[in-house]
Amino acid sequence: MGMHSYVLGFREPDERWRQMKSVWDACKAADIDVPQEVEMFFGGEAPDPSGIEIGFHKHPCCSEYKSEMRDGFEIDISKLPDNITKIRFVNAY
Repeated sequence: MGMHSYVLGFREPDERWRQMKSVWDACKAADIDVPQEVEMFFGGEAPDPSGIEIGFHKHPCCSEYKSEMRDGFEIDISKLPDNITKIRFVNAY
């Protein structure tokens, strides 16, 4: 099994996110299935309290970094979208 690394940005939850989160929470509390639209809004996973996830895999602010026996990502903060408030570096196994 290998490791996969990637970078995510987050912007603060907006009104639509809060509405979808309310539906998610109500369904979970009632022990019923979450509507597909709500599940797809959150990418098939539970809502992330960090906010709205933005993948950076093809965004111009993020590039892969490679050097002798090292690799990773570089974030050009001058190219970050204005509404990004958090950056998450993920190593998935």
